[in-house]
Amino acid sequence: MARRPLPRILSSGSAQLARSREMARTAADGATDVLHPLITITRGLRVLAATARQKWAGTPRERRGPALFLVAACGLVVALIPYGPLLALVSVMAAAAWKGRDRTPKRTGPDEAETERLRSLYEALVPYFSVPEDPTPLFSHGGEWESAFDEYAFDGDGRLTGLRMKYPPYFTDGEPAARARIEQLLHAKSGRGREYLFDWDQEGNRLTLTVLAALPTAIAAQRFVTVPGETVLGFTDDDAVQRTVPVLAGDETHDAPPVVWRTGPRSTEPHLLVAGQPGSGATSLLRSLALQALQHGDVLIVEGSATGEFAFLAGHRGVLSVESSLSGALSSLEWASHETERRLIAANRARQSGHPTPDDVKCPLWILVDRPSVFGQLAAAGGRPDPQDHLQIPLRHGRAAGVTVVVAEQLDSLDALGDAVRSHTRARVVLGPVVAAQVEAVLGAPPHTTPTADVPPGRGYARLGTGPVLRLQVPATPDPYDDATSEGHRRAVLELLPDAVTPPAGGPVSGRGVERVASAGAVATGVPVEG
Repeated sequence: MARRPLPRILSSGSAQLARSREMARTAADGATDVLHPLITITRGLRVLAATARQKWAGTPRERRGPALFLVAACGLVVALIPYGPLLALVSVMAAAAWKGRDRTPKRTGPDEAETERLRSLYEALVPYFSVPEDPTPLFSHGGEWESAFDEYAFDGDGRLTGLRMKYPPYFTDGEPAARARIEQLLHAKSGRGREYLFDWDQEGNRLTLTVLAALPTAIAAQRFVTVPGETVLGFTDDDAVQRTVPVLAGDETHDAPPVVWRTGPRSTEPHLLVAGQPGSGATSLLRSLALQALQHGDVLIVEGSATGEFAFLAGHRGVLSVESSLSGALSSLEWASHETERRLIAANRARQSGHPTPDDVKCPLWILVDRPSVFGQLAAAGGRPDPQDHLQIPLRHGRAAGVTVVVAEQLDSLDALGDAVRSHTRARVVLGPVVAAQVEAVLGAPPHTTPTADVPPGRGYARLGTGPVLRLQVPATPDPYDDATSEGHRRAVLELLPDAVTPPAGGPVSGRGVERVASAGAVATGVPVEG
């Protein structure tokens, strides 16, 4: 079937809006240039009027009458002499232009403190950007820093916020270790506690340093503008992605750049691994994913921490089960494994017979597992199988069966994850105060910025498959039953919950998954399933 083109209003609306904004900005700049003399004279007249009022207020009452008589006499003389009014008007306009001129001193370079900072930074780079064989070194002790630093910017406290510098062509900028040494030095000399972006132009031998603003933390759980199969992990920098979605932050609505994770049969990264420090927001991310998944599918939750972080989801439509015990985790994940097999068989039979895929197979199934290492330890102590073993089939065949697996684990327990989890979760997120080596170990690539030691909950990095490493801020999705949750966040989470349902007798599942449990049991026992 030929793909129909998008309506013109959808395909060209953003471009027309951008052109309109540019035209309005150009018109405003042009009007400012044309009206600049009038603006200057108006500002000067206000200054002259204010001066006259001050003089009149400071004149004693007994002298105001003679002063008025003197002004009137001068006005009469000016009116009687030839060209007097015109000369008076020209004089007033000239005085107003002189008083209204912009007398703000313009800086033509860095001040003494900023110059000293740039000079010390230049001297610190000399050992890395100079060799004895260079006859005209760009970096040398006692050399001119102006020849190496093209652009620079400072904040109100005199701290460096931007720097563009050039370096010698023989510097090994193609080696990650060499670049890391320069980035570490610039990070230390420019000020710690901030996140820096380093842009290496290897063709032009230029390095640009930029201080990144903190990602906004005011975005809470809400309905995001996405299509089925798209899930918002969080939000990132404006120039990192080519898409924005409207979000509500506090009482204001604006567009924010999301990190969209695509699942389903055509996804190249159908499963997700979330790693983080305690309190870094990994569980909050799972709650956000669960609320988004319930719009179009079913959710099965296995909680290893047993703290009741997902208890508010139990009993609602689409929530198949919320398990926090070892026996419950084993039975639920075993059912999920059989359900994946049933979906594969049903989809295969439908394709062979030329029928459309059944609706219960097309309905997405999400398996959210929080801290599976805890269950692994309990299972090993009791001589029972590890619940992670039941995740192998959903991980390997989940994309074809419409099953998505999300695993969250702490950084110090990642070694306890099975090989199937580590090899099939190609979409990954790391949260919390981490160093570059930890980010690279989880995501498979180093971050393009310098991680900071003090970050808010939900702050980290994300990488989808072999894509770039993106900064990430997870939308605030706290437990609404927690006493520390604010009323606004509690209301935002509860409004996203689907309708409550009565759980069926004889099973831990509810909502849309009741019929599929019987089918899964038939697959497990070898009974043929009608496609």
